[in-house]
Amino acid sequence: MPLVDLHTHSTASDGILSPENLVSRAKSKGVEVLALTDHDTLAGVAAATAAAAAAGLKLIAGIELSSQWRGRGIHIVGLNVDTGHPAMAEARRHQLQVREERATRIADKLAKYGFEGTLAGARRWAGEAAVGRPHFARYLEEAGHVGSVNEAFKKYLGAGKPGDIKEMWPAMDRVVGWISAAGGVAVLAHPDKYQLTRTRLVALLEDFCEGGGRALEVISGFQQQRLTLELAELARRFELHVSCGSDFHVPDQPWQELGACGTLPPDCPPVWALWDAA
Repeated sequence: MPLVDLHTHSTASDGILSPENLVSRAKSKGVEVLALTDHDTLAGVAAATAAAAAAGLKLIAGIELSSQWRGRGIHIVGLNVDTGHPAMAEARRHQLQVREERATRIADKLAKYGFEGTLAGARRWAGEAAVGRPHFARYLEEAGHVGSVNEAFKKYLGAGKPGDIKEMWPAMDRVVGWISAAGGVAVLAHPDKYQLTRTRLVALLEDFCEGGGRALEVISGFQQQRLTLELAELARRFELHVSCGSDFHVPDQPWQELGACGTLPPDCPPVWALWDAA
């Protein structure tokens, strides 16, 4: 089985490396099949595709779309999407508008803690990408309000904190619909990160499948084998294909390094079978 990494980020969203440098680093790590799945944008896919062709690496066009389900923020990865499809254009327009409005609300929340100028600071870190929480975190660190990006998330931006604003995202089934309409495969990303009970996770998967979801990310970066086996069992139960990815953003983080996403369970159909067989 080739070394596959189907969940990565570049400077087109909140990653550190340009699409070209991401491909170069993936190649150096032995990755043979790479998906670029930036948050709510396809802006880096063309550059990554060209770089991958030059490097002899297969590039899968992807996107990670934010959604909400029963009041929780849920991320859906779209793999092998038609980047020129009208559904992708609609998705990007909608998500960009939400991100702009959300960034303003995050800045307003942070202002209540005495942190001024956070929106301008986050925009500077984002560059041409849409502003997200990691950009706010980097500004808070730069301004000396926190000692690290991790501290910024722990105190102000992480799940359940003041800057974690998720009720503005579209419903999960709408997001899955965009991906499916564009010929892509909707994958439920990093299910363990939502910290759901088993009952709630099963309910999430039921709704995900009912809405047209087709795959489950059973490996997200470095994780315990026990978790992989538990998620694989759920994939079999719901007849989902399985995917894996590092969720790479920043170099030199061993738990999220490119290609460091283990081996998929051999008794589960891999997600790429859905497009290789097409």
